[in-house]
Amino acid sequence: MTNPTPLEHDLQAPQLPDASAPWWEDGYTISPAHAEPGFLAKGINAFWQRLKGWLLLPLAQQDPLTCSESLLSLLAWERDIARFNGEPLPLFRKRVKFAFVNARDAGEVAGFKRIFERLGIGWCDIHERQAGAPWDVITIEVTDSALADNQQLMETLIQHYGRTCRRYRFAVVYPVTGTLHTGSIGMSQQVFGASLKRTA
Repeated sequence: MTNPTPLEHDLQAPQLPDASAPWWEDGYTISPAHAEPGFLAKGINAFWQRLKGWLLLPLAQQDPLTCSESLLSLLAWERDIARFNGEPLPLFRKRVKFAFVNARDAGEVAGFKRIFERLGIGWCDIHERQAGAPWDVITIEVTDSALADNQQLMETLIQHYGRTCRRYRFAVVYPVTGTLHTGSIGMSQQVFGASLKRTA
């Protein structure tokens, strides 16, 4: 889900049939004098190809990843997404594209994690009702680099998809990678019993 592919409506549309003229009227096989039906068939086919492109244009403009920027603003308004200051255009397109899915996932811990992954923030962990903290505080654990690179995006997501009457705070986690190696250990064992006899 990190790299969404744009919708290819052309692949879903019906294919236009081959509109070539019969071999005896193509203007090449028998005589150049009968070329007019071939030219007419090519012209009609080109017209229908262009008309198909015109019909597919509104569908292509409905995809936030490929539409024009002016129409993207309209789609964002329709889906209640506001662009924050300095937001890159590809990120804004992703937020508009996943607006419905993100709204459905909001309100649960696993869904909030999916929202962060969808928008490229990466790993996060969410803790609720922790001991020693007020009941309405939700702690979001993220890596230091994710917080530094996406702070305004995370604040916007919390403001838009966060729970009502909750306070959010960030906790920075420094992940450490460890390696565990395995090896085989072999041993053999022998037991010898000995006793000492004293002679008097």
